[in-house]
Amino acid sequence: MSDQSVQNTLSYHRLGIQNRKCKVVKRQLFQKMKQDKSKEKRKKKKADREMREALGEDAPPKPVPQTTESLRPDDETYVGEDEEVMNDTQHDEFSNYFNREIEPKILITTNKKSSLETRKLLDELVNVIPNSCYCKRGKVDMKDMVKQATDKEFTDIIVMNEDMKKPNSIIICHLPHGPTATFRLTSVKLKKQLKRHGNATSHKPEIILNNFNTRLGHSVGRMLASIFPFDPQFRGRNVVTFHNQRDYIFFRRHRYVFKNNKRVGLQELGPRLTLKLRRLQKGTFDTQGGEYEWYYNHKQMDVSRRTFFL
Repeated sequence: MSDQSVQNTLSYHRLGIQNRKCKVVKRQLFQKMKQDKSKEKRKKKKADREMREALGEDAPPKPVPQTTESLRPDDETYVGEDEEVMNDTQHDEFSNYFNREIEPKILITTNKKSSLETRKLLDELVNVIPNSCYCKRGKVDMKDMVKQATDKEFTDIIVMNEDMKKPNSIIICHLPHGPTATFRLTSVKLKKQLKRHGNATSHKPEIILNNFNTRLGHSVGRMLASIFPFDPQFRGRNVVTFHNQRDYIFFRRHRYVFKNNKRVGLQELGPRLTLKLRRLQKGTFDTQGGEYEWYYNHKQMDVSRRTFFL
């Protein structure tokens, strides 16, 4: 090896060592900068808290953080204490459930050729929803299945579809007169995939619907609530949550854990799902002659990131 090649090799290694040293120094400086920022934030919060305690009722209102949801424009369909909305809910498709005239009876099935992953998720859904049963679909069409389920006095049908052997959508059809909702399904985690998960009991869960504020969201929330029994068994401490945030519906199931007389924790039971509404159809499932109450069109609806529909 010539002297020139030896010099090139030594300079290359020297340059690599310098780069590694710089990376370590940069990382240390960045971590120190983050620590200093967090210390300043804590000092500011502490001073603000002490100032509010000193002023009492004369303290200025807390500033509202500017998030995508707080900057949401006014929606004409926002549901408040509106008499028209209350009158509509007394005569809609779910009124007999909320008047406690019927008990939910749910039929859960899949597409015609389901995979193992989809069936695992269905097993956990049957465990989550009381008074539900799984029925193998076979080659039965959706319209025929609606007729058969109506004759057997089922109140809802839940159909799990899949793509590439993974569940990707859910259809919920309320019987006997609809409506029918189609949701995109993402972020699926089964019970065994959750850390420190608990084992569920057979008690009827408590239902929490959060942030369904528009007329469309009000209808979707009532449809999701009508799947579960109206009277929960609080002794089981089970709670099912449908939390809407930016039109994504997060499904979670937890159990209250009382650590002492003052502290209460939550233990997740699984599964964990994320739903996004794709279409809401009047009546039962009908892709050809059905009338759509709402349909997702990304070219028209994704113009602004601050516009939400639920």
